[in-house]
Amino acid sequence: QVQVVESGGGSVQDGGSLKLSCSASVSEDKVCKIDGTWYRQVPGKERESVSGIDTDGRTTYADSVKGRFTVSQDHAKKTLSLQMNSLKPEDTAMYYCKVELECRVVGGPFSGERYRYLDLWGQGSLVTVFS
Repeated sequence: QVQVVESGGGSVQDGGSLKLSCSASVSEDKVCKIDGTWYRQVPGKERESVSGIDTDGRTTYADSVKGRFTVSQDHAKKTLSLQMNSLKPEDTAMYYCKVELECRVVGGPFSGERYRYLDLWGQGSLVTVFS
């Protein structure tokens, strides 16, 4: 069972920076490509998409975070990250990652077998920006 663990949330002053990471616990006998989306949600409001990245590294951003947030991926570490700079109080929210992985077994009797892991969600990271 593949799990996704988020890290990096916290509290920061207006204008500060935080980096969120999202790592998938895929076994080391598999090499993977990871893609995904970062979402955020404030109580009483709908969840919104913040940023996404595909397996080729193409990125998308919500207008509200363009120029301040940067999404990245590390296929070898099976990790998605979100660097958040120039944070504002309105960025305060619970942030969630959703990832997908395309993997291939390397070595051993099952070498070459392919796996896809879809719609894997992190547990959420609270980001609080205070003025």
